[in-house]
Amino acid sequence: SAGTAGSAGSGGQAIVWRNVVLMGLLHLGAVYALSLVPRAHILTLLWAYFCFLMTALGVTAGAHRLWSHRSYKAKLPLRIFLAAANSMAFQNDIYEWSRDHRVHHKYSETDADPHNARRGFFFSHIGWLFVRKHRDVIEKGRKLDFTDLLDDPVVRFQRKYYKSSVVLMCFVIPTVVPWYLWGESLWNAYFLASILRYTISLNVTWLVNSAAHMYGNRPYDKNINPRQNTLVTLGAIGEGFHNYHHTFPFDYSASELGLKFNPTTWFIDFMFWLGLVTDRKQAPKEMIQARKERTGDGSA
Repeated sequence: SAGTAGSAGSGGQAIVWRNVVLMGLLHLGAVYALSLVPRAHILTLLWAYFCFLMTALGVTAGAHRLWSHRSYKAKLPLRIFLAAANSMAFQNDIYEWSRDHRVHHKYSETDADPHNARRGFFFSHIGWLFVRKHRDVIEKGRKLDFTDLLDDPVVRFQRKYYKSSVVLMCFVIPTVVPWYLWGESLWNAYFLASILRYTISLNVTWLVNSAAHMYGNRPYDKNINPRQNTLVTLGAIGEGFHNYHHTFPFDYSASELGLKFNPTTWFIDFMFWLGLVTDRKQAPKEMIQARKERTGDGSA
């Protein structure tokens, strides 16, 4: 990571050693957790996977498509669920996540992009968390309007009680449920449903910033970095259609509708059916087709 060290001088980005150490320990814990899999109760593994899906929805349907992009509207009970799921994800509170994400869209692949993919795979995946934010991220970010986020009492509540909500949702509940309900050891439950699940969900989210900005085709706009990446889509429950998403960021599906596999879209559609979602925004077919013909790479 000479690139990061080199740029520390130019961008004034000092290394945040606390993050380096904590992420190192977290990933070591996750590797150790893999050794516990054969000894764990099958229900514990299913529970860990269920927590992973809930974690993912807190980011994809919550912080990303609802709060960052306002691509649909959600009634209060759903917003409360998504905020709780977002605390389980432990990737900064909704306000901070959405703020960084809006800056990422507006200044994509520049120094003002928090995880600028032009600085390489490692930086855009995890390295950006190991250094102080580039001053451009902070300066340009100050110029955007985020008042709509703090107008939501759910966002304000989660931000106010963020630390305790993370302890409860990311660590306590995932650990206690298997121990209490089917007698799993607290050790196994903690390492599998908390540590391993958390580490995998972090890396899956980061792959959207790294792999989906570097590998894949660009059927909608060949002039931008983000790409369609099937593997990222599978891991990030529908967030890998990234060339589409950066071309039409307001679309609630973050992909062309009917585009095979998008569990987050299915979830939002199911909530719409339950009456908890309204105003799903979509890019019209004609607009998509015209854009493909004008700026696409001809791959779709």
